[in-house]
Amino acid sequence: MRKMMMLLMSLALVAGLIAGCGGGEKKAAAPASKEAPKKIVVGLDDNFPPMGFKNEKNEIVGFDIDMAKEASKRLGIPVEFKPIDWSSKEAELKSGRIDCIWNGLNITEDRKKNMLFSNPYMECKQLLFVPVGSAIKGQADLKGKVVGMQSASTAEINLEKDPEFAKTLKEVKKYPDCIAAMMDMEAGRVDAIITDEIVGRYYMSKKPGKFVCLDAKPVGPVGYFGIAFRKEDTALKDKVQKTLDEMKKDGTSGKICKKWFNADIIM
Repeated sequence: MRKMMMLLMSLALVAGLIAGCGGGEKKAAAPASKEAPKKIVVGLDDNFPPMGFKNEKNEIVGFDIDMAKEASKRLGIPVEFKPIDWSSKEAELKSGRIDCIWNGLNITEDRKKNMLFSNPYMECKQLLFVPVGSAIKGQADLKGKVVGMQSASTAEINLEKDPEFAKTLKEVKKYPDCIAAMMDMEAGRVDAIITDEIVGRYYMSKKPGKFVCLDAKPVGPVGYFGIAFRKEDTALKDKVQKTLDEMKKDGTSGKICKKWFNADIIM
């Protein structure tokens, strides 16, 4: 009996020591950040000049393309540019078919709920573009007019948030890209276009004497471009952001800006 009691006491002591080594309740481990991929697949609208578009040789070129190529070179990670349906960009990113969206993407509170953004790198305004000779001089003159914009764009998001303004319009035509909208206006099927200042002005430069940019007052709030990553891809986002900071500091970003905009407008 005595031996049995000694055995039970020994077992109890061992159990207590094991419990003590466990450190009490186990804490849930924080989700690990994914490491940077072996290749960065950049999703983009390939008809969004001068940020990213196909030239006459069918090559994808543009400001964001040059920036991504330089960052890729410094990171030592190859980059691939993949045209996507802009209206499905968040699904493309979430599915893993692309690693980031780097194409003049406006940072919004709604998008931040589903995507992880870099720091803003460029200011962007939504402005009105009309044909030369148009009686439209501002947003108030759009009452009863046909207005065009890119589907799933910041212009569309702003319009959805301003139903009173939307009700004044005769019709809103939505296009797969800004260039298609501008071409429809040139053909006389749209009275005005609301689009990013940068792409609108670029198209104007290719069609001198055709359009007027009404820049006295932006349509909706001023936005900022950023690079979007999956929420869990903090490692990749941090690597890219660090590289962009270095490119700005050593003047490389400014040189790329001047190539496409004739001015250093990087933030």
